[in-house]
Amino acid sequence: MSVVSIAEAWPSPGQPFTVAELDRMPDDGHRYELLDGVLVVSPRPTPAHQVVAFTLASILDRASPPEWQVVPEPAVMVSRDTEFAPDIVVVARDQLPGAKITRPPILAVEVRSPSTALIDLNRKKAAYERFGVPSYWVVIPDQSKPELIAFELRDGRYEEAARVSGDEPFAARRPFGVEVVPARLVAGLHSPSA
Repeated sequence: MSVVSIAEAWPSPGQPFTVAELDRMPDDGHRYELLDGVLVVSPRPTPAHQVVAFTLASILDRASPPEWQVVPEPAVMVSRDTEFAPDIVVVARDQLPGAKITRPPILAVEVRSPSTALIDLNRKKAAYERFGVPSYWVVIPDQSKPELIAFELRDGRYEEAARVSGDEPFAARRPFGVEVVPARLVAGLHSPSA
């Protein structure tokens, strides 16, 4: 893989982006993802966003059975023209040797940012559903009202399995037993009282 300028990586006029072009995008401080041949560019996650993702990944890692692995921000190749970099996935350990995750993870998690809110709850959710990801969680890291929305695949369609906020616990059974409390995910972001 060679790194080139954005102009050099851009496909011919009228052609959709493919994962091959995405792989050539420069590391310029932006997060590049691909959705049905359309390049989705967003700023790199903020430190607060990363703290929430790390906290949740740590909770998942402690609860994960040995045959599964929690992976932060991997490249998940859904198809030739769709590739995401979810905040967290849980995959079978045999998926780790490759450069990308190419089979559905058992869980994909997005920590919602203002710039990705509609995409996470609509277009990405639909793409993960088509890909066959059994569980998809969206975390809304609002310090005043943090929230977690869990979707589970049933008969090929996502159904909302849970929506919890604040101190309300989410006792997940899928992909494995784990308890997540949204308020604890953002607890480290509050300024200490004087």
